Amino acid sequence: MASLLNSFKSMTLSNIKYNPVRTPHLSCQISPSPPRRRLLVRAIETDSQAVEAKVPDKAPSASGSGINQILGIKGAKQEKDIWKIRVQLTKPVTWPPLIWGVVCGAAASGNFHWTPDDVAKSVACMLMSGPFLTGFTQTLNDWYDREIDAINEPYRPIPSGAISENEVITQIWVLLLGGLGLAGLLDVWAGHNFPVIFYLALGGSFLSYIYSAPPLKLKQNGWVGNFALGSSYISLPWWAAQALFGTLTPDTVVLTLFYSIAGLGIAIVNDFKSIEGDRAMGLQSIPVAFGPEAAKWICIGAIDLTQLSVAGYLLGVGKPYYALSLLGLTIPQIFFQFKYLLQDPIKYDVKYQASAQPFLVLGLLVTALATSH
Repeated sequence: MASLLNSFKSMTLSNIKYNPVRTPHLSCQISPSPPRRRLLVRAIETDSQAVEAKVPDKAPSASGSGINQILGIKGAKQEKDIWKIRVQLTKPVTWPPLIWGVVCGAAASGNFHWTPDDVAKSVACMLMSGPFLTGFTQTLNDWYDREIDAINEPYRPIPSGAISENEVITQIWVLLLGGLGLAGLLDVWAGHNFPVIFYLALGGSFLSYIYSAPPLKLKQNGWVGNFALGSSYISLPWWAAQALFGTLTPDTVVLTLFYSIAGLGIAIVNDFKSIEGDRAMGLQSIPVAFGPEAAKWICIGAIDLTQLSVAGYLLGVGKPYYALSLLGLTIPQIFFQFKYLLQDPIKYDVKYQASAQPFLVLGLLVTALATSH
């Protein structure tokens, strides 16, 4: 934990390095106002042959959506309100999988009841997993990706200078400490002798840090980084909720880690829109390492083969109805993969996720209910 705290304190603008030779280089300007240092990072195209996409093509339209801005997705309205910008950095669109993971963990425990106490516990666990710790992860990731975003999405809050350096770092700390505080409270609430939820939250926060921050920066390797991301979104909230309402068992740990391979595939979907910036910054995401065409098939293979394997496992342990339900939920996902993902993963990434992910998360609940009986 001490290393995590020291690393945050050491974040300065001096860590930004630029390569001026035939690659997009970044210039950093700080406003002269002393109370708030405002970071402005711009991507400058030094060679039209070296960069395929042009920054103007990526600029948001004048009629950007306020809803997209709050959700933290493409097509966002340019906003000056600092609190709306803070919410945008936490990317609320990424919270539902974590919240759903809590639902699955509670279901898998077999001990959740629709009482005011259990409902309040689950809501607190959702707040910990979603707004606080996922918000921390997303803000931290945007901070360390400010150079890449200056190439891919220069209008985002940090590279555009819409929010200051101190404001970003303060938000990171508030969300982290708030999430860890809620985790400790949940351990007390559940009567745990060992603070299992706190240590799960602490471990997940550390994983988020090494995913985004140097020197490890797990996202530099597409396989390791995407699996770490997938396990954070599927396994950790499930484990926290199951420990909150029951007992976290080794077989559940193994099954959810296996399911995280599907999370790896989901993470690849988000990598397609960042190919140019990842390549310029030396990040070996799956689309950069294998090319977009091969990456599309790796993505759907990771998602579909995982669910088919889990359906086979459920069938093998004598739960055919759960297996058939999971298989039925996989079929529409395959349909949307051919309709959107295989057609153009950059253009249709949001449509694909909105269409296919509901069936994936329902499949998670089916698996959770199967393990509880």
